[in-house]
Amino acid sequence: MTMTIDGPAGQLYVDDGGHAGLPVLLVHSFAGSTAHWKSQLAHLRQRRRAIAMDLRGHGRSDPAADGDYSVPALGRDIAAVADALELRRFVLVGHSLGGSAAAAYAGEHPDRLRGLVLAGTPGKAPPEMARTVMEGLRTDYDKVMGDYRESLLAGAQPSVHEELEAQMQRVPREQALAIVGAVFDFDPLPSLARYAGSTLIIDTPHGDGPVALHAQMPDVTRKVVTGTSHWPQLDKPQEFNRLLDEYLAWMA
Repeated sequence: MTMTIDGPAGQLYVDDGGHAGLPVLLVHSFAGSTAHWKSQLAHLRQRRRAIAMDLRGHGRSDPAADGDYSVPALGRDIAAVADALELRRFVLVGHSLGGSAAAAYAGEHPDRLRGLVLAGTPGKAPPEMARTVMEGLRTDYDKVMGDYRESLLAGAQPSVHEELEAQMQRVPREQALAIVGAVFDFDPLPSLARYAGSTLIIDTPHGDGPVALHAQMPDVTRKVVTGTSHWPQLDKPQEFNRLLDEYLAWMA
């Protein structure tokens, strides 16, 4: 069942379905939508309830009426969906930007989560790196964003590459700048420390580097999917689904 619910800054699109039991809520990356989770929804719904949502300004959700694309604001989008669907206890899965939003939600609502999966989610970036990237984007947006896009798409299946490139090119420049800046501003570690529950990192080799979350949280279990782009759930859905199944298997 698809629907829209009232979010903090506009209508939010939701795809909800499956069986009773512990629900799983999936949150997409920058420029993404519920479509990024098509394989996971079909797979999970064979045995449990699975939900995907479009964050503000993405997919079929409204742009932010207040212009706020900060990570805590995106976390409030998740809270609005969880509240509207009466998800009292659930597993939250976030990819990249959606992982940052999931971390923000976890820090504010730790008792609501049975588990947390952070896929391709960045840690806190060094300030000098953030300044350099943001200055480059403001000076030569098309080149810097294009280079960044191609680096993340390296290893993608051809159809996935084509789909994702088109999606990222459709994001308005000012919205993209606001979101990229918001991710640089957000430090997930304090939020995750407040949550302190079960967490799994699903990563690709794209997750290595100066903002690697696993390096900042070495005690958290990390599973790596190789031979993919930054979007393992699209390039290797069966492997991604297997890792989800393994994580969910011991949960009520």
